[in-house]
Amino acid sequence: MHPRRLVPRCVGPLIALIFALLPQQASAAAGLDGAAMRWPYALPFAGLLLSIALGPLFFPKFWHHHYGKIAAAWSVLALISLVWLAGGMATLGALVHAMLAEYLGFIVLLFSLYVVAGGILISGDIKGTPGVNTGILALGTLMASVVGTTGAAMILIRPLIRANRQRRTNAHVVIFFIILVANVGGALSPLGDPPLFVGFLHGVDFFWTTRNLWLQTAIVAGFLLAIFVVVDVWRFRGEPLSTGTGPGEPLRLRGLINLPLIAAIVASLLVSAMWKPGIAFDILGTRLELESIVRNVVLLAIAGLSVWLTPDEHRQANGFTWEPIREVAKLFAAIFVAIIPVIAMLDAGHHGAFAWLLSAVTAPDGSPREVAYFWFTGLMSAFLDNAPTYLLFFELAGGDPQVLMNELSGTLASISMGAVYMGALTYIGNAPNFMVSSIANESGIEMPSFFGYLLRAGAVLIPLFLLLTILPVAPILHWH
Repeated sequence: MHPRRLVPRCVGPLIALIFALLPQQASAAAGLDGAAMRWPYALPFAGLLLSIALGPLFFPKFWHHHYGKIAAAWSVLALISLVWLAGGMATLGALVHAMLAEYLGFIVLLFSLYVVAGGILISGDIKGTPGVNTGILALGTLMASVVGTTGAAMILIRPLIRANRQRRTNAHVVIFFIILVANVGGALSPLGDPPLFVGFLHGVDFFWTTRNLWLQTAIVAGFLLAIFVVVDVWRFRGEPLSTGTGPGEPLRLRGLINLPLIAAIVASLLVSAMWKPGIAFDILGTRLELESIVRNVVLLAIAGLSVWLTPDEHRQANGFTWEPIREVAKLFAAIFVAIIPVIAMLDAGHHGAFAWLLSAVTAPDGSPREVAYFWFTGLMSAFLDNAPTYLLFFELAGGDPQVLMNELSGTLASISMGAVYMGALTYIGNAPNFMVSSIANESGIEMPSFFGYLLRAGAVLIPLFLLLTILPVAPILHWH
């Protein structure tokens, strides 16, 4: 079915998304006492993660047809437990906060980038040689901090898949693409990755990460590209060579109308962060800032323009479907609901079930342990999604952007790197991961299971993170 014919069906969901936002002060809903919760309240969230991990592995057909119902069941169970503990109104307030203040702004940005980037068609004969693959990964890594990890991933993943479709072993190319383009490359600006945009909305200077994380990102990306070259050359040996008789189709870039639309998305994000009219609406304790509402209306309008102005054949040639963004929307909606009690327990600090975490990142004299911030932020980002995890540790470190950018710059760098880099460890660490995997699966590439991907990504990344922790250039890395 053509994308234009789907527009009427999308009107209802799009209107609902208008209220998507990321307010500057994302406080927990009043009445939800994390100190009164114990670890069993985290079981629905754990069950949801296990379902995402094991469902596609053990019952793939059932999971594919019913993943939305399974995810919804776990989120309903989490809400029932909260009603039992805190009552209906407090639970409703927490749910409204999770949906309006955290989830919808997140999904509206992803949706607009997915739609607009999906209309850009790179056509022509591209052979998936190690040199070409490395060039695409390097280009995507550079693009990610300019057009976002989602934008860069959606523009380049389909040409990369087409280039490697004839290869017998090609899943490793997509795995490194997820690591580099959908995660590490977005570390240099708030446009690059959702957690850094959250920091920008909370007062971190736009170019702070560019100035302070360029060396670390260059080190990690450089090592990753070198490792990829070795792996891809090894896998490429023995691949059958193409024996085409004529000149290949030249490279062409079509759907050019979407390039200014991507620029419009970037501009809307910047304007919404700088324009502060001081007008807000309160819904059950959650403040809806006018600039956030306007921003998301603009983002949805840009997505609608892309669908309207892009020729249908461009999206068809791209293999564009709505299923990847639909899957991300359903699963992450459940994640943002099921995680409510987990975040409440973390917010309780020394009085909550995760008091050990606060002790682990704080020295006896009260100073932050920067390496601990890096590892805890990172590992939790891999399983809890990196945007809310970044905000949690940002607040845990004091939440004052001026202090964090200056006296505690090492702590902010640790939180930022952990959230961005380690979001690559799982399919759910960063939303583009799931979309890229879904697109690859739809295109016939056999991607590894949740745990299979975790093992492969971990085998590559964990040694690099250990190296980053103990490098003798620690003062440059701000880890004093």
